[in-house]
This record gives sequence, structure tokens and C-alpha cells, in this order.
Amino acid sequence: MKIFVTGGSGFIGSNFIHYQINKKNKIFNYDKLTYASSIESLISLQNNSYYMFKKGDISNVGVLEDAIKFFKPSIIVNFAAETHVDRSIDGPKDFIQTNILGTYNLLQVSLNYYKSLNMKEKNRFKLIHISTDEVFGTLDDKGFFNENTPYDPSSPYSASKASSDHLVRAWNKTYDLPAIITNCSNNYGPYQFPEKLIPLMIINAMGKKKLPVYGKGNNIRDWLHVYDHCRAIDSIIKNGKSGSSYIIGGNCEKTNLDIVKMICAIFDEKLKSNNFKHKTLIKFVDDRPGHDYRYAVDCTKMKNELKWEPEISFKKGLASTVDWYLKNDFWWKKIQNTKYSQQRLGLLN
Repeated sequence: MKIFVTGGSGFIGSNFIHYQINKKNKIFNYDKLTYASSIESLISLQNNSYYMFKKGDISNVGVLEDAIKFFKPSIIVNFAAETHVDRSIDGPKDFIQTNILGTYNLLQVSLNYYKSLNMKEKNRFKLIHISTDEVFGTLDDKGFFNENTPYDPSSPYSASKASSDHLVRAWNKTYDLPAIITNCSNNYGPYQFPEKLIPLMIINAMGKKKLPVYGKGNNIRDWLHVYDHCRAIDSIIKNGKSGSSYIIGGNCEKTNLDIVKMICAIFDEKLKSNNFKHKTLIKFVDDRPGHDYRYAVDCTKMKNELKWEPEISFKKGLASTVDWYLKNDFWWKKIQNTKYSQQRLGLLN
């Protein structure tokens, strides 16, 4: 199988590429290499005959079109996006450019490519658009998002992703482009840029720095290990239905404070000889503007239609994630020294 991946040098994209290369699928990684991307995440593949890379922006139609025509994929997976809510509050323009206009460009180029295929090739072709559960807004203490939940985005980030989802759906219905949308809950695991909650807390805990928790820390998210997300996307590539959307989640609701306390407990266990309690590093800070209270997802469709369920427990997955960041400090220290030094974002000032 030949898979064209946009945004493959980011967190989920790089994990997906490793997953597919292990299955001997050919990958073309087309990535802009923004601040959140890392060449080092895929450096082990640079001489792999199954892997190709080109630096490119989905907003650049000509370069994108040439890359797709050259590679001749049967599958296109769109990870390319600006993703951090706090950064969308500070500067929404990049989110509009990449997540909306960039997705439009990808759809147009993909449609032209699809039209050029013969019937056998058309029957194999799919475009998988990777989105988020944040497009649905917020929940109170009850209920779950599912594939029929109305969109109600709260942040510039989620609004831009909601817009991109609507474009994908429209290109499927209007132009018969074989496209599928996935809406996934919060991911964690290796290669995640350290502005996100879990890697930020792990790296700060290593250095015994303050662990900033927004508000009271009672915001709830559903958590999924990135490996299980890659498995889900693989199932959708193989058996997902064109025009469908699929909710993907870990069946694992945790408050932000729960997460931070679990990370502290892991460090206490690993470093128990020094008797230091890492929870003393927790510091409550001003909440994020428009911070959604709770996300929770119903993955019944994935289970019933595609026979997929998450395999990695949160306890096991979080412990292995801590271990990865401890063993791969070369990866995140380069980011810390050149791109992001754990400063607070999204304060509206």
C-alpha cells in the first residue's frame, strides 16, 4: 500500500508513519516542518526504502500536486494542522490558513488526482481527514460525543478544525471524493511536543520545576495512547466506509489534576530514595479562556463496524510515556533549547 501523509513529522503523524513502515507500507511524508514538527522523530527512517520525505506546505498547491502525482498513492491521510488551543488564542491566523485553506487546497488537489485514476485505482482510493473531538464543544458531567453530535466549537483551534471537517464532508457529498473523517480524543505517547499537558508535566517534573495546572484542574478529557490511535486509523484505511465519520477514544476519562498527580506518583516511585514528593510542585494558575469542561466519546461505531477497541491501559501507557521522555532527553532538549522553553501561552495579553 502507498500512503501519502501530510503533517507526518508531527506527534501523531510520526507515530503513524513508524506504525505503517513496520507493516511494510510505502510512505511519502509531506510536512511543512513547523515548530511542532521534528525531523528527529523519523530520523531512523531516513535510509529506509519504504520512506520518502518532502518539505512542503498544504497551502502550496503546485508543490502538493506535484508530490501526489509523483508518488501515486492509494491512500492520503491528512494530519497537517495547527493544533494547540493556547496558540490559537494568541494567534488564530495560522489556524485559519492551515486548517481551513490548507484543507481546501488538499481537497482540490486530491479530487483532481482522483479523477485521473482508472476505475480499479478509484475503488482503492481514500482520503482520511484526522480531526478532533473538540469540534463538538463541551459536555457537563453526563453524556458522550458520538458521530451524530452537532458541532459547537469553543476555541479558534476547534472552530478551524470544525470548518475543515465541513469542507471534507462537502467534497464527499458534492464531488464524490472518497473521504472519511475521524474525530479523536486526547492522545499521549512518544514524540509529543512539550507544550501539551502530559509531556510538559513530565519534563517539568524531571527538573523539579512548577507543574502549572489551569484553574482547579477539574477539566476532564478522554485519553488514548497514540499507538491505539494508529491502529484505529489503520482499521479505517482498510475497512472504513467513504462518507463516514468515526469517533476514536480511549474510554478513559481523567481530570487534568488526576493526570498530574499520576505523573507525580510515577516520579516518586522511580526516585523514592530521595523522599521528595513531586506533588508539592503543583501550582494552580489562571484558567485558559473559554476552557471546555469535559470531553467524552462513544466509540461504539468503531467497535461494532471495525472491531477496534483500545488495547493500552492508561496506567501502563502513562508509565511507558514517562520512560520514553526520560530515555530520549536528546529529543525534547533540542526543542527546549531552540523552540519552546515551557512558557505559558494563551493568556490574552
